[in-house]
Amino acid sequence: MYWSAAAARAIGFPDPTRDAELLARSRRTATGGWVVRLTDAPLDLDNPAHLDALKRAYERFPKIGGHSTP
Repeated sequence: MYWSAAAARAIGFPDPTRDAELLARSRRTATGGWVVRLTDAPLDLDNPAHLDALKRAYERFPKIGGHSTP
């Protein structure tokens, strides 16, 4: 996934303590955004491990996709 610098700030990424696993799979762009890989291989929604990685991302960043609580 790609998060612009503004989007990353809005969702609180990166938090070095909470996001160590994601940071190991991420790279910063020249404009300050982030490219974050949830899995080593391309995301496969038929793969339970990939679905679990996606679920963890939604749980960690509830603002993604409007999942935040009021």
